[in-house]
Amino acid sequence: MDEHFKIRKEKLEKLHELGLEAWPYAYDRTHTFTQVIEAYADADADALEAMDDEFRLAGRVVAVRRMGKSVFAHLFDGETRIQVYLRRDKLPETDFEVVRLLDLGDIVGVAGRLFRTRTGELTLLVTRLTLLAKAFHPLPEKWHGLQDKELRYRRRYLDLVVNENSRRIFRMRSEILREIRMFFYREGYREVETPMMHPIPGGASARPFVTHHNALDMDLYLRVAPELYLKRLLVGGMEKVFEMNRNFRNEGISMRHNPEFTMLEFYQLYNDYEANMALTEKLMSLLCERFLAGGVLRWREQEIPIKPPFPRRRYMDLVMEKTGLSAEEVWDQTKLARFLGRELPDQELPPTWSKMLELAFDTWVEPGLTGPVFVVDFPRAISPLAKVSRRDPRETERFELFIAAMEIANGFSELNDPFDQRERFEAQLREREQGDDEAQWLDEEFLAALEHGMAPATGEGIGIDRLVMLLTGAESIREVILFPQLRTRS
Repeated sequence: MDEHFKIRKEKLEKLHELGLEAWPYAYDRTHTFTQVIEAYADADADALEAMDDEFRLAGRVVAVRRMGKSVFAHLFDGETRIQVYLRRDKLPETDFEVVRLLDLGDIVGVAGRLFRTRTGELTLLVTRLTLLAKAFHPLPEKWHGLQDKELRYRRRYLDLVVNENSRRIFRMRSEILREIRMFFYREGYREVETPMMHPIPGGASARPFVTHHNALDMDLYLRVAPELYLKRLLVGGMEKVFEMNRNFRNEGISMRHNPEFTMLEFYQLYNDYEANMALTEKLMSLLCERFLAGGVLRWREQEIPIKPPFPRRRYMDLVMEKTGLSAEEVWDQTKLARFLGRELPDQELPPTWSKMLELAFDTWVEPGLTGPVFVVDFPRAISPLAKVSRRDPRETERFELFIAAMEIANGFSELNDPFDQRERFEAQLREREQGDDEAQWLDEEFLAALEHGMAPATGEGIGIDRLVMLLTGAESIREVILFPQLRTRS
């Protein structure tokens, strides 16, 4: 038991001796701190003096200044701070005994009236004090946020108490999600929920997490994407649907990757990828106008205007441009492998042409995609769920939106030919046999749905965490996820 814990435990015993409860069941609060500050920000000392209103507030003690028989303290209620003034001659004797036992981090309820100090600070003169929760560990001292980033993520509850920027980010995240939902409601979309546990992990090229259902005695997979279930709803005639929920991918952790993340996916019948690119421009413009000053993204040292229409660049053109390879070389596995072996001698080469191509794109193209830019017409081999391009049968009608060198959105004209889809799944199985453990599986139930007929459609996924990073200025995905995945400490 550390010294702080021991001392605070002794104070708890003294509270019990006074007959007080350290953890009461409720407190009848009349206002939040924000409500008080907004309502009386302009009230002068005389106006406050003339008021008889009693205010009942509650918050955590985050600062204390003791002056003999009186105490100034700052309380924090999760959003903002307010000052309170506690005087022995204004409080019942037992309440002032509680004041003497208070520690930083304790949560209290205070009742009293408002006044202004000589320095003009809006303050509550406390006439009753109620301890609502005793804290047994001190708040960190001299934090400007937390210096240890990993500790901030492990103990987000402390980070939110002391770090205004963290509170700003998560307030904004909530508002961004609300704005997105309202956008799709206005566009006539219906919000739906699809399973989190799948018998076959489909809808994206990724390694899944596996679990076991005891009653059914079968393995299930945490979903890597909701796509194949959402397209079943299109088969059923639901014309416009969206879902915003968690995906799980058993992959590495980085500044842009967390194994559990939030994805928005939306689908509409009777349209192709052109319609979704237009819808994406509309959504991004709205969010940037709402959350960015002047609609300009300030990312590190760059200023990126988010103004449609966004430019479009073909995938293979970009690869050839940035690598210097010819069309013949980039489409040929042997020649592409030779190039990668020469340019990336320390890199273990992927087992398939499609993975080699993605490595080339990730290495030479993606870092320069400041954006916003739509990369369009991805090769068929890396797009197993997208419809074949009307311009080149080797390609598909697929796009990805890049902003600040990050993939933000991925969409395409949906493949609705069940025979072509079966061939694509079978090609994916062959890639899996060649060593690509992220290749997609063959899903007979999804194929059966397509065989019943799915009208022309377009769909898209947007990574919510990365989008929030852009809109809040956070440089790591861990800054925008309340509880990011971390290695367990022994």
